[in-house]
Amino acid sequence: MPIVYTVNARPQQSYPYSLIFVGICVVVFIFQALFPIITDLFVLRSQSALVTPWTFITSMFLHGGFAHLFFNMFALAIFGTILEKIIGSRRFLTVYFAAGIIAGIASLPFYSAVLGASGAIMGVLGCLAILRPRMTVWMMYAPMPMIVAAGFWILLDLAGFFSGAGGIANAAHLGGIFFGIGYGLWTRKNFGERRKIIRPVSDRDLDDWEVKYM
Repeated sequence: MPIVYTVNARPQQSYPYSLIFVGICVVVFIFQALFPIITDLFVLRSQSALVTPWTFITSMFLHGGFAHLFFNMFALAIFGTILEKIIGSRRFLTVYFAAGIIAGIASLPFYSAVLGASGAIMGVLGCLAILRPRMTVWMMYAPMPMIVAAGFWILLDLAGFFSGAGGIANAAHLGGIFFGIGYGLWTRKNFGERRKIIRPVSDRDLDDWEVKYM
């Protein structure tokens, strides 16, 4: 019996917040280069996180270099836009900021300071992996379903975390993606792919169609 996969057709109000965040991060990065004190003031530091809670948010818009900024913004522009169109702007903001904050919290026991949008973006990827698991993405020069790619990202971050490789806040990535997966599971009923069973066309249906249209 043929099966067709459909999605929720209810239109979601959407503003391009994902692209707005890209623009904000680019502007902030320029100011970081011009005024390095900005990074020192707004980075998330484990020792002072409780007395500077706003840095859980501000650190999400800072980046440590051009490559860090480029790859994060590339992912945010593509996957953020897709997710925002699926769940709407309000829910996208929830995923983005909640994942970023949880990523920051997850980083506190392991790193002295963290910055970047990676944790929030991993939340976007985790949510999208649940809502659109069969969507094809390219990873390591190979196409694969989104759900498989998410599994690879988790394994890579676990390997990086336990190996102690420096420079990447793997714990933050894991916190973000697991939140995104949880949010995706919670909203999958309304925004996930839906399977619809198509009844095979009978001879009577064909006869009726011929009488009506032929």
